[in-house]
Amino acid sequence: MSEVKKNTSINNGVMLNAYPDSIGNNLSDIVKMLKMPEFKNAFSLFYVLPTFFNSDLDRGFSIIDYNLNKDLVSVSDLEDLEKLNVSLKFDIVLNHLSVASPQFKDLLEHGDNSKYKDFFINWNTFWEGNGTMNEDGIIVPHKEYLSKLFMRKSGLPILKVLFPDGSEKPYWNTFYQQITYHKISESELQSIEELNSWQAKFISENINKAIEENQDVSSIDFGDCNHLKSDILKIVNIKRSYLGQMDVNAKSELVWEFYEETLAKLKDFGCKILRLDAFAYLHKEVGQSNFFNKPGTWDYLKRIKQIADKNELILLPEIHAEYGLNLHNEVAEEGYQIYDFFLPGLMIHTLEEHSSKAILNWAKEIIAKDYKTVNMLGCHDGIPVLDLKGKEVNGIYNKGLLEDHEIESIMSVILERGGRVKNLYDASGNKISYYQVNATFFSALGEDEKKLLVARAIQLFMPGTPQIWYLDLFAGKNNYAAADAGGSGGHKEINRTTINMQEVKEGLSKDIVIKQLELIRLRNTSKAFLGSFKIHNSPEHVFDVAWVNGETSVRLTANLNTYDFKVSHD
Repeated sequence: MSEVKKNTSINNGVMLNAYPDSIGNNLSDIVKMLKMPEFKNAFSLFYVLPTFFNSDLDRGFSIIDYNLNKDLVSVSDLEDLEKLNVSLKFDIVLNHLSVASPQFKDLLEHGDNSKYKDFFINWNTFWEGNGTMNEDGIIVPHKEYLSKLFMRKSGLPILKVLFPDGSEKPYWNTFYQQITYHKISESELQSIEELNSWQAKFISENINKAIEENQDVSSIDFGDCNHLKSDILKIVNIKRSYLGQMDVNAKSELVWEFYEETLAKLKDFGCKILRLDAFAYLHKEVGQSNFFNKPGTWDYLKRIKQIADKNELILLPEIHAEYGLNLHNEVAEEGYQIYDFFLPGLMIHTLEEHSSKAILNWAKEIIAKDYKTVNMLGCHDGIPVLDLKGKEVNGIYNKGLLEDHEIESIMSVILERGGRVKNLYDASGNKISYYQVNATFFSALGEDEKKLLVARAIQLFMPGTPQIWYLDLFAGKNNYAAADAGGSGGHKEINRTTINMQEVKEGLSKDIVIKQLELIRLRNTSKAFLGSFKIHNSPEHVFDVAWVNGETSVRLTANLNTYDFKVSHD
């Protein structure tokens, strides 16, 4: 038996994770579910995803403002959750706001005279003197700068925004954007004097066909009117509309005033834990990767923490990075909670390879370094794989939690079972690695109920606060229709199927749901999990751990060959 170590950092509560409308039609329906006898004492925390607020893209992560989304949430819902002793966890999306936010709309309306002129990042202004202007009026950073940029999508991270005076300006847009072109009529081309009526008809028909077929209108061949292409496209662009997550400029004090107001507002909504979404992208500087720039990111994080402390909020910085980069350890050493993005991939490896070695090594590290973790199996995003990798730092290669071939095996298994992928790109648009694989955790396990149940048991016995994705609880399967219909971000919709209240009732008649709830209730209520963590000596195909708190103890023994397990407790 390994040495017993005191657990000084782990919350005993189990956290539900869902959108306000993931179950039923709105948050009221989730509250009704939590009031059912089967859910009594199951959850003491609830991570409500950001469609809780007003948003317009990326399923909530493009925030318009941090007011209640009244279509999905009511004040009475928050009062009911408080009566159920369920504390809330929210997101603040530090890096960006929607083009529909009051701040960006003011910028569009008033241009250089806007109070919020410097609230967002004009790409050309940022890179002025450090790049070359291309034919589209966009500065392309010099090669030595461009090669360092950490990209979340192919191409430059910009959205060209049309201002009322007809000018276009590129703004920094790290994440999603959606540009919609609208059909034009012949009459709208009459302002171009050189065009006759026949030419106007020909051009409008070709443009509208391209829009219908979702083709690039700028690539259309207008024949003998090609010399008028810029004038034609100007008319097309005037009618376009767009959505986008526009990166904010943290060098502006107005941004920090906005953070002050927002954290105070979230506290009033009942927030206890605040997830800092995309915080590692916030600090930007010429010559750096613009992902976790140092020391700038640390400076920003400390400033956010000062605001959080005033509002009695626990911060959970969200960061995806290779284990070998050691960022998780750096963040933890500063006293912050960290996401255990390593556990989902480790769990699949553990069950597919019938070996507890890697996952127990990670458990030992969590305890030894006193990490304050929030772990999960599935979530609103994908199953992380990049996080498990090693990384070369300053000429020294730091090993990952798994070898590269083991990570490739995890990805292959999930893809064979219907998963979809999200990749990372370099500055030239070339794919450099898998970022995550999208699937429900049940489908990733081959839709095997024994595997899902033992995976849940192991998760609940791992050190950390367990976060439970609603769809995993009901053994949800991959939703291919939603993924196919979801456009550029559709890969994520594979694991976001809404469950109606009738399906909740039907689910509660199934062993896989009831047995998970029994395990969750044990984890949520047993004082043993506030004690010390033990790893029992056992063969590699066995996961055998216990929690001991005085005379109260609970033990999990799981056979990774058969997926049978036993929970015993005093």
